[in-house]
Amino acid sequence: MRVYLRLFPFGWVVLAAAALPGCTLPRMLKVAQEGQQVTVQPSVLESNGENVLFEVSARVPAKHLKKGNAYNLALSYRYDNGLREDTVGRLTFVSGEYTYDTEKKDELVITKQFSFPYSPRKSPGELLVLPDAHQLKPNGKRVKGTPFRLARGIVTTGRLVVRQDTAIGLLPETADNNMSGTRILPFFFDQGSAAIRNYLGTNVQALEDFIEANQHTKKVMIAAGHSPDSIDARDARLADKRVQGLLRYYKKRVDTDSYLNKVGDIKFETVAYHRRWDLFLNKVQNSALKPAQIDSVVLLINDSKGSFAQKERQLRALSFYDYLDQYIYPVMRFGTVAVEYTAPKRYDSEIYLLSKKIVEKEMEADALTPEELRYSATLTPLLAEKQRIYETAVATTGRWEAYHNLAVVLLQRSEKEVSDKVRKAYLRRAATNFTLAAHRNPTADLFYRVGTAYHRAGDRLEALQNYDYAIKLGGPRPVLEKVFADKAALEIEVGQLDDALGSISYSGKTYQNTMNRALIYLLKSNYEGAAGIYREALDLKPSDPLAYYCLAVVAARTKDEAQMGQFLRRAVQLDRAYAQRAVEDLEFRDYAAGKVFLEALR
Repeated sequence: MRVYLRLFPFGWVVLAAAALPGCTLPRMLKVAQEGQQVTVQPSVLESNGENVLFEVSARVPAKHLKKGNAYNLALSYRYDNGLREDTVGRLTFVSGEYTYDTEKKDELVITKQFSFPYSPRKSPGELLVLPDAHQLKPNGKRVKGTPFRLARGIVTTGRLVVRQDTAIGLLPETADNNMSGTRILPFFFDQGSAAIRNYLGTNVQALEDFIEANQHTKKVMIAAGHSPDSIDARDARLADKRVQGLLRYYKKRVDTDSYLNKVGDIKFETVAYHRRWDLFLNKVQNSALKPAQIDSVVLLINDSKGSFAQKERQLRALSFYDYLDQYIYPVMRFGTVAVEYTAPKRYDSEIYLLSKKIVEKEMEADALTPEELRYSATLTPLLAEKQRIYETAVATTGRWEAYHNLAVVLLQRSEKEVSDKVRKAYLRRAATNFTLAAHRNPTADLFYRVGTAYHRAGDRLEALQNYDYAIKLGGPRPVLEKVFADKAALEIEVGQLDDALGSISYSGKTYQNTMNRALIYLLKSNYEGAAGIYREALDLKPSDPLAYYCLAVVAARTKDEAQMGQFLRRAVQLDRAYAQRAVEDLEFRDYAAGKVFLEALR
């Protein structure tokens, strides 16, 4: 009996200790919630490129802390009319996560940044917080509080980017069987190097394909040069080394891969360009630099005194030297192989029927010339049949024209697709084929088309890289200005606003560039500047509903309700679709129930 009496109190203490955490959690939750303050910046969530970025700060009383337990705020985002909810993250008040407030020592603070991927279906939605208190041990008990809304989302003003798509058509195909001509293949070298590498612009594969095609070769002309930069220019024989490297490579491939041509029967001519400012100035004058900038470069090269190296150092002092270094110097490190060749003439006969047999593998591909095979695709209106013909042309000839037109057909097929997944698959295949065409015929226009296809598919990094390639290759000013314009639109889409302003500065004053520059000002909170530029866009396109809608957004942000109503009314008059957009747009949240807003939508 004595033993029982001695054990009983101990047993009672154990039972009480076991019951304590379960009783502590509700009290802990109540204490934490009574003094908590949870805020978010921005107060209404906004899309930033492909993500929604925000910062949450939570403040709770320090007295809620209990050893072995923790107070937690779980963040989630609910959208699609409440049918979907994504986990965002959590704030947990455990040692190492919180700090003591500098002014109120009895309060704990956690500030943390969060993000989640943006998609159109997530707007509108709401950011929710679910508080709970739980035991830190595995499978510990948890007591949940009442969830509450922390912020609404998502403002999508940053996605009002304008991009006027350029129509991309098929290259004209003819059945002219005269195959004689000159094939020009440009190569590019690494800085300070004469090594031939199989990378962007080298055309190694295209050269090998041409040699293996066994066209009767009369003469081969090889030229190479170097850029003015100090690494390239310090080797006085670098251009000669590049010429000799290409010459050796060509002769070796003819010896190993050609049965029709012999090295001894081919006439070779070579030229190395040393310190040629005229080549540099030609690239500058075909760049996207402003006329005043071009004039300053021409003046520096032609009129200033000094050696080649001294003039290059003067170029480095120019405010726009980065453009020269990124877009002009790389293409000065060039080599060119030009091949004069002849091929037997073939008369046009039963091209379409022969191409069908080639496609169906009932006849060898050499029954038609590459031009005849591609020309046969113009004889059918069916996109699927065009695609098969160009795929056969690609497989049998590897010509850049075949890759290009196959890509165009894939673009056309993407436009007819309802499924977004299938549409993007066609666009990515188109981009791949444009890339293969561009590597065989590297021009700014072709790499721009690669970028356009990736841009349409939503593959923004690939699009940006190919826009850069197009600019580096140089070309006609209208082409480069369009590349810079679309590059700026893409940079806005990914949240690189300062880069976008730089790209726009190299492009013309078009409606697209004006609207996008205004959007950048709006996103940077320069509302006065944005309003002025949107009015400039209306001068270019007077009945543009998007410009009026954006002016209404500017007015809403500056709390000018009368102007907001006026511009919104005009946008809705021009396009009724903006009425529904305005109803869902959180930019107008403070006016949605007001008379001015409602009358503007009528």
